[in-house]
Amino acid sequence: MATTQIAPAARDRLLPPQTGRASFGDALRSEFTKIKSTRSTYWTLLALVVVCVGIGALASAGAASHANQISKATFDATQQSLAGLYVGQLVIAALGALTITSEYTTGMIRTMLSVQPRRGVVFAAKALVFAVVTLVTGLIASFASFFLGQALMSGHHLSVTLGQPNVLRAVIGGALFLTACGMLAYGLGAILRHTAGAITAAIGLLFVLTVLVSFLPSSWQDHVDKWVPALAGSQVWATKVAPDSHQFPAWGGFAVLAGYAAVAIIVGLVCFRTRDA
Repeated sequence: MATTQIAPAARDRLLPPQTGRASFGDALRSEFTKIKSTRSTYWTLLALVVVCVGIGALASAGAASHANQISKATFDATQQSLAGLYVGQLVIAALGALTITSEYTTGMIRTMLSVQPRRGVVFAAKALVFAVVTLVTGLIASFASFFLGQALMSGHHLSVTLGQPNVLRAVIGGALFLTACGMLAYGLGAILRHTAGAITAAIGLLFVLTVLVSFLPSSWQDHVDKWVPALAGSQVWATKVAPDSHQFPAWGGFAVLAGYAAVAIIVGLVCFRTRDA
């Protein structure tokens, strides 16, 4: 039986066109697929919402039960209902660290870089997908905490509405605060490449450092606490500032926290691009 010879030019026309190397959009789709297919991510994000809403509800109910002892001139009802963010920052920090360190733990980082060798693209895609997911979840947690908290305090005339000065900014700021904390942990994860170490470092910066500063003499605290990432960042979800406060204003304080996150991400990117997988 005779065989049919196909000329190289004709054969090339029969083959599907080459798509070239993977693009940034491909990397984004890949990272989004990973998040959708990882069950632990869903549970962690659910825990974030439950913690923020639950603690905020407890704090709001506690304020309502002592309404006669509260000065309405200085009481920040918005910040009270968002009190769960103090613990929520630790939850999202753990997830932020795991987003990058889990790739090293499982060895998937080698497979991923063999498919997409441009390390900067991989790093940016992971960071962007995680930031968007965190921001959306943070908005859900912040608004749910706010509305439930105000409902609990409304019977005692302590509640506020979104239309009052700085309230909407504070609620949205709560989601931005969580996102910045998560990105800080993501950067630390890229630097340390070890899950326990990255989570410990993030908790140390966001929580332990905040506690340690409280033991400083008051004259020192006035100059130090405004540079502590969690204390500075929390100003963005407050609507009132104490007259004797030495903290930066809302967006200035958030810029301090965002600066910590930016430095961690930049250093993490340099480490990610220069070190072996």
